[in-house]
Amino acid sequence: MRTTTSADGTSIAFDQVGEGPPVVIVGGAFSVSSDGDALARALVDRGFSAVTVDRRGRGSSGDKRDSAPEDEADDLAAVVEAVGGGAIVLGHSSGAVLALLAASRGAAIGGLFLSEPPFRFGLDDPDPLLAERLQQLVDAGRNDDAVVTFQLEGVELPPEMVESIRRSDVFANLLPLAQSTVYDAKLTAQVSTPTPEMLAVSQPVTILRGEQTFPMLITAADRLASEMDAAELVIVPESVMHRPDPDATARVIQERV
Repeated sequence: MRTTTSADGTSIAFDQVGEGPPVVIVGGAFSVSSDGDALARALVDRGFSAVTVDRRGRGSSGDKRDSAPEDEADDLAAVVEAVGGGAIVLGHSSGAVLALLAASRGAAIGGLFLSEPPFRFGLDDPDPLLAERLQQLVDAGRNDDAVVTFQLEGVELPPEMVESIRRSDVFANLLPLAQSTVYDAKLTAQVSTPTPEMLAVSQPVTILRGEQTFPMLITAADRLASEMDAAELVIVPESVMHRPDPDATARVIQERV
């Protein structure tokens, strides 16, 4: 992997494959760069260069205590600059929120594809102290409780699903990402409602969602599209229950770049 240095000195790791115009893939909660590999391959097959990123506090990237959403936005801006500037950015879930925030802060992004961004628009927001409570759990070495708390309160997964995950082999892979739950909670709390600057970004914006996904995400995608004058809403039938289909997503990008 390659690294670049963010504005606060944090090292951010990313991988780049293929030739052609770069598309930076920014994942959501609990994701690391390798989770974008299938989409990266689909993009390479369509003539793009694909860039997968470890957000701060994940994988091979560094971290700093008390990181803020603006720091993560700077991280993305640094990656975009490292691959030549003007890159397309595909953000999924909280990664879509982050991508739009980075664009609103002047990152040199050429175009935005926002996949099921979890904007709540101030409705039914989680406990405003969630990020603080998650940090306390991580600081106490209780990564397992931080992961579960975020799943229950931040993502609002059903308790039986959370318990099933906790008993599975996947759970051990989530524990090193516990600190990142603090950053996701901070990000989605700070911009539960997109700022005027986020709604007025100059880049072309395509908002993607599946036909079958969580109702909150349908509401969020549709409302965001209605509040951004030039944004296009694209429903991707192949993407099911908050899992973007790699081939279909790559096709949507290719058709609009």
